[in-house]
Amino acid sequence: MNDEPTAAAPASTSDAHVIAETQRPGFESVHTADAALPPRRAGVWLLRRSPLHWISLGMGSGLSPIAPGTVGTLWAWAAFLLLDPMLSDALGEAGWGWVLLVGFFVGWWACTRTAQAMRIGDPGAVVWDEVLAFWLILWLVTPASFGVQLAAFLIFRLFDAAKPGPVGWADRRYKGDPGALPGWRQGFGIIFDDLVAALCTLLVMALWHA
Repeated sequence: MNDEPTAAAPASTSDAHVIAETQRPGFESVHTADAALPPRRAGVWLLRRSPLHWISLGMGSGLSPIAPGTVGTLWAWAAFLLLDPMLSDALGEAGWGWVLLVGFFVGWWACTRTAQAMRIGDPGAVVWDEVLAFWLILWLVTPASFGVQLAAFLIFRLFDAAKPGPVGWADRRYKGDPGALPGWRQGFGIIFDDLVAALCTLLVMALWHA
């Protein structure tokens, strides 16, 4: 995996075209000129540029060269098992509710910035959508046996990868114009279709249990 972005021609427009306001160290600015440049491959270079990319890339799990969405979901599963006892002790049953609420808004920001940095509307390396959605599923189905959690994992991956019915609609709903720089709408769309996949997974599991 390359450690640097794909080579691209330098932007010819001035800094007057800045459309993202963040100038603090560790954060990136986004220029409209970037829309005319080719997409960039995911790599360690992203993790070095902004802490937001650590979030959107699932602490680096999204950099897997094979099935990054599946690897990101596995990371979410492991992280849930690690964090669940601590959150339950500290915040009780509402702990995961707060994590998911904050994670949605911070993740929306992070996914948007990573999509802009890569100049792709929905990069495969961005796995925070899988992480957030699978945490929601596990929060609602646990306590559960390993077999039930594995079934939730497999059903969710099927919905997320195949995108049948409402998941496909949600995936198409917030696509940007071809060649346009991704914005907040596309960042929301990255997360939205996985949340729909999570709801479909929960519906299937509820019907199965019934």
